Amino acid sequence: MIHQLIFAAPKPGMTEQEFQRYWVEVHAVNYASKIRQIRKYLIDTRIPFEGADEPPKWSGVAEIWLANDEEQLASLQSEEFLQGARLDEPNWAAFWQTVVLDTDAHELRAGPELTADPTWVKLIVLVKRREGLPLQDFRDRSLNEHAETMLAVPGLRRYLQCHTRDGYYGIGEAVLDAAYQLWFDDVDAMRAALESPEFKDAEADLKTFVEPRYIHRMATEEHWIIGPQPR
Repeated sequence: MIHQLIFAAPKPGMTEQEFQRYWVEVHAVNYASKIRQIRKYLIDTRIPFEGADEPPKWSGVAEIWLANDEEQLASLQSEEFLQGARLDEPNWAAFWQTVVLDTDAHELRAGPELTADPTWVKLIVLVKRREGLPLQDFRDRSLNEHAETMLAVPGLRRYLQCHTRDGYYGIGEAVLDAAYQLWFDDVDAMRAALESPEFKDAEADLKTFVEPRYIHRMATEEHWIIGPQPR
């Protein structure tokens, strides 16, 4: 299954709160969720957090699950997308800042059962591998040695690594190679985790195989539009 991540920012003149409200309550419900090929749909809205990027590059992330490449193509050719979601985007998003990643997701810690009304918080970490490091070596290092260091972090409830799909490298380089997703019970638990020796060890390890200048962090809250069970 394709796990697509869409990073978006408010259009000029719109506050972050207005942007997030429109995305969750208007765009997602009236437009994007109407695309029949979307199996699950989650919006992560940014929350202020001292361990994340300031000022933020994006104010939220849409997570979309599609069964395969054929259904993804059909979604992009659908009337619901072309005459609905696509046309609505300029009403709320600075589309020139949008970054889209199609990823293969690897669940490294399953965590508690997902619910439609989650209370936990999630840290999303975007990375680009060091120049000269082969893509497969990056993936292996990320999913093995680095994952082991991160799984030792206290309070980490769920852990997902989303690696950019091979198609993004067909004629060049992907802008980013992976998005790591880390779940914690609440902001205090996330803060304590990021201050722990185990997280500092994991961060030090990360910087040995990714470009530190391209690490981006965003703390978020989840809003299920379709899911967590697929339709």
